[in-house]
Amino acid sequence: MNRKNFLQHTGLLIAGAGVSNSVMAATNSSAHSWIIPPYLQKGDTIGITSPAGYILEKDIQSAVQKIQSWGFKVEIGKTIGTRDGSLGGTDAARLTDFQNMLNSRHIKAILCARGGYGLVRIIDQMDFSKLRAHPKWIIGFSDITVLHCHINNNHRIATIHSKMCNSFPDDWAKADPVQVQTIESIQKVLTGTKMSYNAPYNAFNRTGKASGILVGGNLRTMENLAATDSDIDTHGKILFVEDTGEYLYNIDRMFWSFKRTGKLKHLGGLIVGGFNTKAETNPDDEFTKSLFEIVMEKVKPYNYPVCFDFPVGHQKNNFALKCGVRHRLTVASEGSSLIEN
Repeated sequence: MNRKNFLQHTGLLIAGAGVSNSVMAATNSSAHSWIIPPYLQKGDTIGITSPAGYILEKDIQSAVQKIQSWGFKVEIGKTIGTRDGSLGGTDAARLTDFQNMLNSRHIKAILCARGGYGLVRIIDQMDFSKLRAHPKWIIGFSDITVLHCHINNNHRIATIHSKMCNSFPDDWAKADPVQVQTIESIQKVLTGTKMSYNAPYNAFNRTGKASGILVGGNLRTMENLAATDSDIDTHGKILFVEDTGEYLYNIDRMFWSFKRTGKLKHLGGLIVGGFNTKAETNPDDEFTKSLFEIVMEKVKPYNYPVCFDFPVGHQKNNFALKCGVRHRLTVASEGSSLIEN
């Protein structure tokens, strides 16, 4: 979708309201209380680490400078600039770096520098007892979906699904409005702004309203977590999904997996974000159903609202979302909205 047209069509709104900095709770009607970590104040420290793919220190400098301009301090982890093949250091190094930031009382939020692959290799060795005692925001997307699902499901602590250091532009003067707004949405989420998002009308949308805890992330990553301690719980939730670089038949298979494992059955609502699909080398092998047809085929037996073209995913219009926080989803004939309660 043309980004300029997207902005004009949606009139994207991210609204603010004053919020207490104390630890708060959001309650799902079918679950125990959820913990919302304290929102950040100027002078607080954000740690940057690479629990998945590697990244060079020079490639996080734009993010460091922007975070500092927001009034926060930055602590750079030892995995930044470290490499073990495609990973940000050995498993032991990545685990130690992330665990130290989880345990450090002065670090109020942890920003994962990039995604890629690697968290599933160390998630079972992480100790979240200090996070439960002193909650802090965990930030990222893509492979960081492993952390969102594991923390949301096991500890009911809210996390932030958003862009990471490798998405910050080197030259802000050349960044387009969507790129700027999406990164600024990270600051808004961290400081307690009540968030609101709009998405354009899509003929495949299914209208309706829903209220529930927001969960989700990368579809392939969530599918790979099935039947593990990190498996996502979707019952009564508003689920958002996104993916990139997948063939349409793979997307179809993943949605069948979600349907067969019951993850689509008891949803409050479904949000479909960006899906950058990969074309088959041989056109004769191309899967004939579109993304919209794939999704609607799987959710046909259910009656919850379904929203397409939501601004989340491996794309510039990837806005920060609070996983584990109650939202209201409205899908109407003129478009869709997601509003934090």
